[in-house]
Amino acid sequence: MQQNISLTKTSILIIRSVLFEIIRVILTIFFSILALCIFFLPHKYRYRVIRMWAVILIEVCKNLCGISYRVIGRNNIPKSPTIILSNHQSAWETLAFQSIFPDQVWVLKRELLFIPFFGWGLAMTNPIAIDRGSGVNALHQTVRQGVDRLRKGFCIVMFPEGTRIKPGQTKKHHIGGAFLSIKTGVAITPVAHNAGTLWGKNAIIKKPGEIIVSVGPQIQPHGLKPTELKQKVERWINKETNNLRMIKTKSHENK
Repeated sequence: MQQNISLTKTSILIIRSVLFEIIRVILTIFFSILALCIFFLPHKYRYRVIRMWAVILIEVCKNLCGISYRVIGRNNIPKSPTIILSNHQSAWETLAFQSIFPDQVWVLKRELLFIPFFGWGLAMTNPIAIDRGSGVNALHQTVRQGVDRLRKGFCIVMFPEGTRIKPGQTKKHHIGGAFLSIKTGVAITPVAHNAGTLWGKNAIIKKPGEIIVSVGPQIQPHGLKPTELKQKVERWINKETNNLRMIKTKSHENK
């Protein structure tokens, strides 16, 4: 009997997750075409239309897959443009951050822009698309375009780990975010979350539950070298990510 119930729950999870992916594909195609149709709009207005793709998907994820979220430290989100550095565990945060934080652009690998439909819509948000293999040139491009985006009132979102990391694992941070902060004088807003516990890397199945996003106090770049600032941000993110993982573990144990 217990085995049958377990199989039924698993089947429901699979069905809901597959339905979510179908809806995601449909919405991606629709909003990508819409993005191309409004290319003539100023960047701010274009972004605010395109971001509805992410806002809608987060609501679908909540109502269909049962994944909700709460934000700790929301008062730490500044009113002025900031550089947001976060751990990266899943595709969930790439959607949710567009609901949590103000107007933003992303630093990402340029290959993403070549993905049919998704890449086309992404390109219309004016991201900072870099060639990771270009080393110093990528840093200078990030600074050059970062200055432009910040001046236009956009936050800049970066995942310093460079790739999605499984919960409980860590990866040395890249220096790009710290370098940009020091060159522009704009403070870093560190962010940690535990999205990977419910929506894993490349996972089709989404587990119901609550994701916690923790926004830390701004970290100022003044008087620090890029490596010192990077290490300071990395320590905060790793410590807070581990704290959130423990909270999630305890909540499962208590059920």
